[in-house]
Amino acid sequence: MLINAVPQFQGALTERAPELPEGCVALAELAGHVLGVPVHHIRQTRETSPVVDGVANREVLTGENRAAQLAALEAPGGPVLTIGGDCGVELVPIGVARHRFGPGLGVAWFDAHPDLNTARTSPSGAFHGMVLRSLLGEGDPEFAADPPIEPGRVVLAGTRVFDEAERAVVDRGLVVETADVAAGLAGADKVYVHLDLDVLDPGEFDGLNYPEPGGLTIERLVAMLRGLSGFEVVGAGITECAGTEVRGLEPVIEVLGELLAGKR
Repeated sequence: MLINAVPQFQGALTERAPELPEGCVALAELAGHVLGVPVHHIRQTRETSPVVDGVANREVLTGENRAAQLAALEAPGGPVLTIGGDCGVELVPIGVARHRFGPGLGVAWFDAHPDLNTARTSPSGAFHGMVLRSLLGEGDPEFAADPPIEPGRVVLAGTRVFDEAERAVVDRGLVVETADVAAGLAGADKVYVHLDLDVLDPGEFDGLNYPEPGGLTIERLVAMLRGLSGFEVVGAGITECAGTEVRGLEPVIEVLGELLAGKR
């Protein structure tokens, strides 16, 4: 198992986005301690760049930051736990997993938001709200995954805030919205687990970059993750940690470690 810490923040435009690099480091250190695995810190620039074609920091996101992530994943070395940073850090590891494992790859998307906007529909221009749509092969061609995640292979979990354009993607059947995540992934050969911490209720963890009321408890999240133990989990990501007091997340890291190690 590998742990890659990717302290990118330019995909988010929230007030707390500048705190994401420090949150990433704190969470990665905790993960390394809990799982007994060395942490690889993937260099990400602290520079920003203008909005281009509707995407804020487009040059940064498609340039140095992406190149560093791709280089870190060139040689297969077992399952990878990616710790962000904003949700945009998931574009590379999920895209690489799709390339390596084929069209049967399923994605469990634990996130308060579906991240299904494009540059044209995004109300903010923040890429972290476009990453899943990009993984489906749609939107800006600089970000669109090739090959894409297959339609119906993504299951939303704990998602509760949709823009109109995002709801239309669900209605088209590109992603599945269900309370039974494992059932929604039935037929997947292998699974990647994405976890944006804002899937949690703000009362559970105060280091959320984009908090939304009505989220999961840590206990409920752990139970839902454990429900995926019947799948071969080939990668996982934890994103959008804007706090440095992260010890309460140990149970989440433990269950992700179990899934990545293939423990049942």
